[in-house]
Amino acid sequence: MKRALIITYYWPPAGGPGVQRWLKFVKYFRNFGIEPIVYVPENPNYPLMDKKFMDEIPSDIEILKYPIKEPYGLAKVFGKNKTKQLSSGIITPKSDSAIEKVLLYVRGNFFIPDARVGWVKPSVRFLSGYLIENPVDVLITTGPPHSLHLIGMQLKHAMGIKWLADFRDPWTTIHYHQALRLNQRSQIKHEHLELEVLNTADVITVTSPTTKSEFRLKTKVPIHVITNGYDEDIEEKVVELDPYFSISHIGSLLSGRNPVIFWKILKEISEELPTFNKDLQLNLAGAVSEEVINSISENGLTSHTQYLGYISHAEALKLQKRSQLLLLVEMDRPETKCIIPGKLFEYLAAKRPIIAFGPQGSDIKDILDDTKAGLFFDWKNNDSVKSTILKYYDDFKNKRLEIVPKDIRKYSRKELTHKMANLINSL
Repeated sequence: MKRALIITYYWPPAGGPGVQRWLKFVKYFRNFGIEPIVYVPENPNYPLMDKKFMDEIPSDIEILKYPIKEPYGLAKVFGKNKTKQLSSGIITPKSDSAIEKVLLYVRGNFFIPDARVGWVKPSVRFLSGYLIENPVDVLITTGPPHSLHLIGMQLKHAMGIKWLADFRDPWTTIHYHQALRLNQRSQIKHEHLELEVLNTADVITVTSPTTKSEFRLKTKVPIHVITNGYDEDIEEKVVELDPYFSISHIGSLLSGRNPVIFWKILKEISEELPTFNKDLQLNLAGAVSEEVINSISENGLTSHTQYLGYISHAEALKLQKRSQLLLLVEMDRPETKCIIPGKLFEYLAAKRPIIAFGPQGSDIKDILDDTKAGLFFDWKNNDSVKSTILKYYDDFKNKRLEIVPKDIRKYSRKELTHKMANLINSL
């Protein structure tokens, strides 16, 4: 078996999508000849917690931990919410308060590439000692936070170990990068570090074709797309469908992801069809911004809406499977074309029709077109949204609202782990 040292910030009991990718790879790696060793912070500042993920960690794998110092003391002065927002990476470009401007400037210009950069030097020192006594065949770093790639790069230089850099999101082209209020010197440093990482790694993995295309302009290092996915047992669990016309969204709905056109159309149909008004139920699981809440209220949908807050992953899976429709929303910005939310793959496994909004050229559209699991609407061409909802509602009333998605097994966690293991074994 090849030994792989996986360096990750997000690990159970952390909740949210950031933890799942490498938790699932670790869960299945031994099936494909990889022995995982995981290195994580001992005392991280996780914005979300989901202790049920602890049950998925193989009981006998080696987990290394080292303390991390995170600079969120300043944010705490301004309140718990600011700390949670910054530590989660949730950055809203519309934030105009003086406090937020200061915090973003400090975050962007004093902590490059991110607030976990202080973990790099002690981690390199700690892991160098470990690796001398316990050699591995490959190093794996996953970001964001992209500072973890600096750990991998320094260990590769020092010890000559093969290094795989995994990017769950882009670096300098991520949608919130410009909101960091970077000065010219900081911007140049970000770009330099990104290029250095991209050209030092032995192989790069990304989660979308668009990110691969962007990185291909910056490096000749091999790049492979290995998306996020779903666990196969999601397909196997049978859940009774809601008796009402439920539309559910899982995950954060912040100001940049406010589908105003969707709320307006639901209002129109509710006014035109009394039965629709009676049957409609919106389920929003996760953080919802005041702007979204106000839009829902302005369109007379408050009485139809359940704000569930953060729910566990297990609860989210049940909600997806029992819903009549699943809603997916991505910001209307060119930088988000590469973003394929992890929930999309679990939506596929739930086998409920998906309505998705996003920017023109989004990788989401290609997956929905390929799997026949739903319909994608870009923000500038959404004339058929209303007719689509009306058709889905008619199918619901006639008890035939079903889809049979095609070829989704390639997005199962086991298949994706097999693909990742083959890549590791080829190094």
